[in-house]
Amino acid sequence: MSKIGINIATGSLQQEEMIVGIDLGTTNSLVAIVHPDTQKPVVLKEYNGTALVPSVVHFGDAGSVSVGDEAKKFLITEPQNTIFSVKRLMGKSYNDVKDHSSFFTYKILDDDTERLVKVQLGDRFYSPIELSSLVLKELKSRAEHILKTAVNRAVITVPAYFNDAQRQATRDAGKLAGLDVLRIINEPTAASLAYGLGMKKDEVRTVAVYDLGGGTFDISILKITSGIFEVLSTNGNTYLGGDDFDSAIVKYWQNELSLPDEELRNDKSLAQSLRLKAEEAKICLSSHSNFESSVRERTVSLTKEEFENLARPFVNQTIYCCKSALQDAGLTVKDIEEVIMVGGSTRVPLVKKMISDLFQKPLHDSMNPDEVVALGAAVQADILAGNNKDFLLLDITPLSLGIETMGGLMDVLIPRNSKIPTKVGRQYTTQKDGQSGMRISVFQGERDLVKDNRKLAEFSLNGIPAMPAGLPKVEVSFLVNADGILVVKAKELRSGVEQSIEVKPQYGLTDEEVEKMLMDSIVHAKDDMKTRALVEAQTEAGQIIRTTNNFLVKNREFLSPQELVNTNNAIANLQKLIQSGTKDQIQTAIESLNEISKPYAERLMDEAIGKAMKGKNVLE
Repeated sequence: MSKIGINIATGSLQQEEMIVGIDLGTTNSLVAIVHPDTQKPVVLKEYNGTALVPSVVHFGDAGSVSVGDEAKKFLITEPQNTIFSVKRLMGKSYNDVKDHSSFFTYKILDDDTERLVKVQLGDRFYSPIELSSLVLKELKSRAEHILKTAVNRAVITVPAYFNDAQRQATRDAGKLAGLDVLRIINEPTAASLAYGLGMKKDEVRTVAVYDLGGGTFDISILKITSGIFEVLSTNGNTYLGGDDFDSAIVKYWQNELSLPDEELRNDKSLAQSLRLKAEEAKICLSSHSNFESSVRERTVSLTKEEFENLARPFVNQTIYCCKSALQDAGLTVKDIEEVIMVGGSTRVPLVKKMISDLFQKPLHDSMNPDEVVALGAAVQADILAGNNKDFLLLDITPLSLGIETMGGLMDVLIPRNSKIPTKVGRQYTTQKDGQSGMRISVFQGERDLVKDNRKLAEFSLNGIPAMPAGLPKVEVSFLVNADGILVVKAKELRSGVEQSIEVKPQYGLTDEEVEKMLMDSIVHAKDDMKTRALVEAQTEAGQIIRTTNNFLVKNREFLSPQELVNTNNAIANLQKLIQSGTKDQIQTAIESLNEISKPYAERLMDEAIGKAMKGKNVLE
């Protein structure tokens, strides 16, 4: 390990470089390290003792951006320019979030497509990756300020239920923030590591990790075998947490004070004051039996018993999730050897009692539940740094592996630092009607454009049955075996047509070349992301133009002359911008074309349904 110094003025650590652990949370985020002297994980705190950074981003005038507590101040005054809970949008499509769009006070583009979601702020369009990178950049900056050293490498945690797209989005956000993300690990795995579980050789444990935060709940059942963590099952509710406890208290006081809903709707300041007072009551009743205070000269009070009656239905919902997770894992409560409590809302004594009663054993709750995931990420970072000699590091892939997609973009299937052996599959489709073949080009590297990466192999999948664009389902699977050999297979699922190739990904690359490829990816991350966003917008625009033109060919007689003129003008404008426009200009033109075509598309759909239903008995 490199030498450590202490800055006398601040008492902060100084080291040439450290790998940090980051908990990128829905509500709050934080950074932790393993202290080089004590060998214990610690969260990094500012001089005023705060470790938590609210995961909130505010966009002000003249392009100013603030993150954390500073941004949080604008949640009420400028809700349309203040981004919160962006983690819920990571790797999601418009379709995934449309039912919850009212939860977000900022504009989410929802045009009912499978494309990844975007956030609109004025005439700018942001991806959740860009927004999350701003939170990570703030965490990186704070860590560098406290440690007085460069922070370039990190382990970042994600929920166990995050899919491949959400994990890749988190990795991309780290890269955009200037971080080399060595590993993405599951939050329950991190919590287990923080309590020292999975750190001993030949240790076999079955663990339940109960995570109740401000807005979300999840339960994970893990099997730990000699340091290898296997997620047996997960369950939860992305809209259940401590905020619900607060809302229940507000409702209770509303009834007590005879406050109609309308008054709270019209007086946002009163509503917010009551919510903050409810949160104060909840915290107070964790250690006291009574709470009394006032809001706008009206007395509000609550006993511990009253609060527990309000909270119990929500805790019962989490218990139902726990039972479902056990059932999915094929286990009973007797099979669970350890129960770990994570998330600020697990401080509520009722939660601890009901969960302890459910699992019939004491809980691991001695660590700060807000910090435990970040502390575990720091333990993992310390293992990757090679400081924990007792821990066996499995072989990993040194560089990301992926295929070329439209516009020359790199679609990563196996991210760098994945443990091997590993297998990943993803589905693709055709871009043109009647397309009978697909070229599969395999690349290795960390850049967003394949031209900046290293080509490993290429083969064609021919014999795809003639179908309209988007109908064929081609599954491309990557298997890296224990020897580091990559087997790539492509199979059209409807017809069973299949082709495969075998390559050795690391062939011919020295450690220095790998290091250079990694450094290039960090240095060029911002430009790469801009280029990727532009290419994706150009591709989306091209597809929308093709779809709209096909629609006009088939339905021209059902449109008014003005609708035809407006549509053709919008198409011409979009066509021009594909060649010369910025990502935001193209996106704005796409929205304009959607706005023009939506009314007549819906009208024709309604007419078609009306004709289909005519003369039919709906009850049949």
